[in-house]
Amino acid sequence: MEQEMAEPVRGRVKCVVWDLDHTLWDGILSEGDEVRPRPGVEATLRTLDERGILLSIASKNDAGPAMAKLAELGLEDYFLYPQVNWGAKSQSIARIAEAFNIGIDALAFIDDQPFERDEVASVHADVLCLDAGEVATLLECPELQPRFITDESRRRRQMYRSDQQRNESEQDFEGPRESFLASLGLVFSIAPADVEDLRRLEELVARTNQLNTTGRIYSHAELDAFRVSPRHELLVASLEDKYGEYGKIGLALVEKSGRDWTIRAFLMSCRVISRGVGSTFLNWIVNRAREAEVHLFADMVPNERNRMMYATYRFAGFQPHAKNGGAEVLKHELAADAAYPEYVRVRSFVPSGESPAGTV
Repeated sequence: MEQEMAEPVRGRVKCVVWDLDHTLWDGILSEGDEVRPRPGVEATLRTLDERGILLSIASKNDAGPAMAKLAELGLEDYFLYPQVNWGAKSQSIARIAEAFNIGIDALAFIDDQPFERDEVASVHADVLCLDAGEVATLLECPELQPRFITDESRRRRQMYRSDQQRNESEQDFEGPRESFLASLGLVFSIAPADVEDLRRLEELVARTNQLNTTGRIYSHAELDAFRVSPRHELLVASLEDKYGEYGKIGLALVEKSGRDWTIRAFLMSCRVISRGVGSTFLNWIVNRAREAEVHLFADMVPNERNRMMYATYRFAGFQPHAKNGGAEVLKHELAADAAYPEYVRVRSFVPSGESPAGTV
């Protein structure tokens, strides 16, 4: 079937999933062919990786020989959560999206077989399905061209590789989940955004769909205006543990109008939401507001994709307060200090005299 696509959205693809036979390489491995990477493939993989676009595999092959061949060709390290099996590729695509914790519409799939592309498109209409013949011009696709490339973009694969190690350790860990999290030595840092943070924050806003409380995308210029505005506070959150840095993974925009503070934007990277740091970030803001003796509100535009963020607000003690068109206004009563999970240490880099109680 012919897949109908909307207008290209620049940079919407976060992960490119590759078939192997006659796509990534010439020949069919299981038939004994001496396979070699197709011309230009290695350079394409390297460029996509440098752009911060993740790579995976959905191939009908025997996993052992296929992965051994990738290692022999020096390509294995590029691919995370590869799905090499004899099942439907639509199922492999779904598992990859779940493993990365990204929306299915953030994936592209490359295969030489029309049947395989049609099978995936019939199940996942939002996946960008491409013919292997398009590999030569793949880098020109608007969907694969981020607006900018940051240091975190270039390190994205390694950060996800660390996530994979964490996930494997968690699966092997015997005991309560809180004990596992405590074993990580999590350190959550919050600071006012500076000019060097803006590109990463713009990237975070543009890439974060599921965990964005309003869905609004702010430009670099808008973020910079908020950064220097006396009525706003633009906060950036980072996370690290014994496996390394997660990078800058959260943003909060607080508007201050007299004794009313309103969280206009709040979002977290999908890579860290399972660590419970969304509530930690909100609790930090709650404690600051309580210390300042103000009223604390939050904007929320609920939809199917950001239900987890609505739950995060409610879990942190925010209650429905008013309706504003399609948006909800939530309010926190600030009745008591908000506690942080015992397994995470919170560090504040807010200038002296503004730090809330309970941070270090």
